[in-house]
Amino acid sequence: MSDTRPPASRFGSNSGQSFTRRDGIAKVTGTATFAADNHPDGLLYAVYVPATIARGRVSHLDVAAAKAHPGVAEVITPANRPMLDGDPESKGFMFAFRFEALQDNTVRYANQPIALVLGETLEAATEGARLLNPQYEALPARVGLNGDTPYKVEVGSFGRPGQTVYGDVAAGHAAAVQSVDLTYETPEQYHNAMETHAVVAEWQGDHVTLDMPNQAIVMSRGAYGYYFGIPPENVLIRSPYLGGGFGSKAIPNGPTVLAILAARMTGRPVKLMLRRDQMFGPVGHRGATRQRLRLGIDAGAKMTVLDHESLATTSTFDDFVESAANASQGLYAAGALRSAQYGVRVDAGTPGPMRAPGEASGSAALECAIDEMAEKAGLDPLEFRLRNYAETEPGTGLPYSSKALRECYLRGAERFGWSKRPMQPGQMRDEAGMLVGWGMGTALFHAPMFAAKARAVLRPDGTGLVETAAADMGQGAWTALAQIAADSLGLPLDQVEFRSGSSDLPDGGVAGGSGHTATAGGALHAAGSDAVRRLADIATADPASPLFGAGNAGVTARDGRFFVIDDDSRSESYADIIARAGGTEVVGTGSAARTPEDAGHHAMYSHGAVFAEVKVDPELYQMRVTRLVGAFAAGRIINPKLAESQLMGGMIWGISFALHEEARFDKRTGRIMNADFAGYHIPVNADVSGLEVITIHEDDAHVNALGIKGVGEIGVVGTVGAIGNAIRHATGHRIRRFPIRIEDLLHAALG
Repeated sequence: MSDTRPPASRFGSNSGQSFTRRDGIAKVTGTATFAADNHPDGLLYAVYVPATIARGRVSHLDVAAAKAHPGVAEVITPANRPMLDGDPESKGFMFAFRFEALQDNTVRYANQPIALVLGETLEAATEGARLLNPQYEALPARVGLNGDTPYKVEVGSFGRPGQTVYGDVAAGHAAAVQSVDLTYETPEQYHNAMETHAVVAEWQGDHVTLDMPNQAIVMSRGAYGYYFGIPPENVLIRSPYLGGGFGSKAIPNGPTVLAILAARMTGRPVKLMLRRDQMFGPVGHRGATRQRLRLGIDAGAKMTVLDHESLATTSTFDDFVESAANASQGLYAAGALRSAQYGVRVDAGTPGPMRAPGEASGSAALECAIDEMAEKAGLDPLEFRLRNYAETEPGTGLPYSSKALRECYLRGAERFGWSKRPMQPGQMRDEAGMLVGWGMGTALFHAPMFAAKARAVLRPDGTGLVETAAADMGQGAWTALAQIAADSLGLPLDQVEFRSGSSDLPDGGVAGGSGHTATAGGALHAAGSDAVRRLADIATADPASPLFGAGNAGVTARDGRFFVIDDDSRSESYADIIARAGGTEVVGTGSAARTPEDAGHHAMYSHGAVFAEVKVDPELYQMRVTRLVGAFAAGRIINPKLAESQLMGGMIWGISFALHEEARFDKRTGRIMNADFAGYHIPVNADVSGLEVITIHEDDAHVNALGIKGVGEIGVVGTVGAIGNAIRHATGHRIRRFPIRIEDLLHAALG
């Protein structure tokens, strides 16, 4: 990884350093305690029974046979399920989704929970679930983008507008001297984090403790409090370690709520951990899309119009729609812009946020369409993008808070060797005779910031303690946030204890949307600064201190000491100041949030450019991505090693999206045919080579106090289109459906 970071800044010496992950040793040695590793006394094991049809009703369950099995403690069905205080069909709180918790015998999708079996052992519960032998009255399943009548989306996911128009779109089409009208498709993709969803629930009166992987620890207290009719503070969520999340672990789901309900019903702790195949249904996914892009250019190859429509699958009972068309907003300068979202209801679980929701699918189509327009104009793809470079946010005219995309293009292209790329497809081969293709894609992802709180303590021995209910699902939050906190306290990292992962700590916000480091980090920075200010006030007001009279603004903190500015001979350690003041720890608090006024004055995004090389067998059309170079501008980088890991992980997901990942539905039954890692393909080590990340430093005074954007999702964006474009350049064939498969290229080659 290379970068252009400046020397350590006013934020301290810990930030900008590649510290090794604080949780790494615990995870690789097996001492990290994940949710399902908890075994309280008296534990019952839960197994949920998944529906094997996609639409209809359950007509019979052999409850007697299941209960007769040795070791089965209880069977919960719609006939005996206790009432929930909050209705799972309602949306009683922010980010609420409707879900199935045995309200009735209706089946709305395959893998929906239709019963829950509790056993003294996992084996007993599993066998009891098998013995239920469900019978159904099935109806024809509606599957795929043609499964039902499309409808216009008024309000898209996360409150985004269903349609956005800037300028005169009809005039933009009419003014074009050249144009393209293209349709691309992307498939359903399913959350498959290494750790499946799990919960260990234990009630003590009207208090419940939940060990569970959770991306929104404090916010989720309110959700579970709503469903069980108890105050949020009566819910303790412990989530110190998460084995991945990607968006799915921030939202309550039916199986989890049923397990918590079972614990209350039986008066015993209950553990539920989903099998891999059960991840394909009740815990969210990325909906399929069909996207139409119409682009027009003038004689100078500048876009007169960028018109993007997207049709996406959603469930029959909720309204989360993959907002793919929004990917065309905010990136390229065009005389007129239009994005429009449409939905189609199918018999599947409700989609939800999945790494780069909307942008991943939308940019896959957009970046390929940009290349098709460039090819028609007779221009190199990079030159075409530079001609349509936006100096202000398209449509709104807002200035960017920072934008180093041009440098991303130039640095990435130079490192990749883009200038040697021939214009015509099919012109490059390697020494083994493989077809070689080079493609590129632009990456754009918003830079959000949520609300968070934190607490910081300077202890009598001069060390620090910081607390916030953050979530580390593999991105390295515990390490990067501790670096920010250590800088705010003026301490080396090894002298700061970081507490997180529990809902009884200050609210660290949501780990999602690539905004967690900025959000929780902002609160920690504020809390640490508050503690340091309080201690400085004590010292500078104390006649016995060498800092006396300097005033709060007249001292600086580093390495556990205060120094008078411009006079390092006058200094004192935190420990000495606290000891003389009575030995009581000094506590600071802080919060962070972005106001609407802050967001209203600038367009805030991370940017990037991805360059891809593929090699394709000219006879068998087997494809392999052999090189990826990604250059990204994402504000201030707290930990380069962790940022590199996140960006590479996103680019690998791009490989998965472009060539591997796809849920396949049986059109007769609506069941997913490849609900396992044997059939649901994702890249393995052998599929990945030649990955390189470049970070471009940005000083951004507007995005937040720390100048942090986010790197968690932008690596996916741009990579998919870059690979699709590289395959076109290698073979001369343009495949407009992802993932691109061998049979697609063979069919194209055979005409």
